[in-house]
Amino acid sequence: MESKEQLTVYLEEIEKWEDDQKGLFFWEKLGRLPFKVIDKLTPKFIQAKIGILVNELGSYIQTGGKYLISEKQMMKKIQKSTSHPIETFDDIGTMPIEDMISMSHALQNERGKLATVQGASTGIGGIFTLVIDIPVILGMALKTLQEIAIIHGYNPNEKQERVFIVKCLQFASADIVGKEAILNELASMNQKKDSAESMISQLKGWQEVFFTYRDNFGWKKLFQMVPIAGMVFGAIINKGMMDDVSEAGTMLYRKRRIYEKLHDIEIANNTPIE
Repeated sequence: MESKEQLTVYLEEIEKWEDDQKGLFFWEKLGRLPFKVIDKLTPKFIQAKIGILVNELGSYIQTGGKYLISEKQMMKKIQKSTSHPIETFDDIGTMPIEDMISMSHALQNERGKLATVQGASTGIGGIFTLVIDIPVILGMALKTLQEIAIIHGYNPNEKQERVFIVKCLQFASADIVGKEAILNELASMNQKKDSAESMISQLKGWQEVFFTYRDNFGWKKLFQMVPIAGMVFGAIINKGMMDDVSEAGTMLYRKRRIYEKLHDIEIANNTPIE
């Protein structure tokens, strides 16, 4: 088990990252505006597809829907990457943080490459293939966040974890005010165990989360709507989006795990966490 000092260093790195996230650049704000215009120009069949996706995201929070992954396969994958014996989620939770960091980086690189190929392939046909890209990249993001949850010892089959995962998804595409609010909610969860359940009521609605995620496409996705040229923009955009989602999930889940490890040390030593 890591020492309290080691865990504190990890925690300070995450808190620095959180501070960096609060600096939203002006162009990022602009990037959220054009989709309101695009909505008016979007064919009805794409609007209908978006409506279906909203329902699917709601279904994911409630039951996991079609987006649930196999935790057993992920556990086998984790076992190959660590000398730590793995049989349960609790076993994963006791892995060294360094192992979790290494696995998270490997997963982010893998998903980034996959998102690049996906964005390029769906950018060929412009707006007509964009309808394919949006649900695929959303599904990829949810799968990646579930894998990140497992890497840190949390079971995505539990509803509470699915809410946390959607919070991570929301954080990756939120503006500075939204990021601040989510960090405050998660801080409350870290400091008080029973407050985790209240996250479900704090989530204002999965429709809002989806549309926030979709709005993050902004003018970047506007370029992807141009046939052929959309290949280049699609590849760059999707990789950037997947990197953002992976990084947010990794940092927020790592912070939870560090707090739990510090809590275990506090109980063992009967000393409060500073």
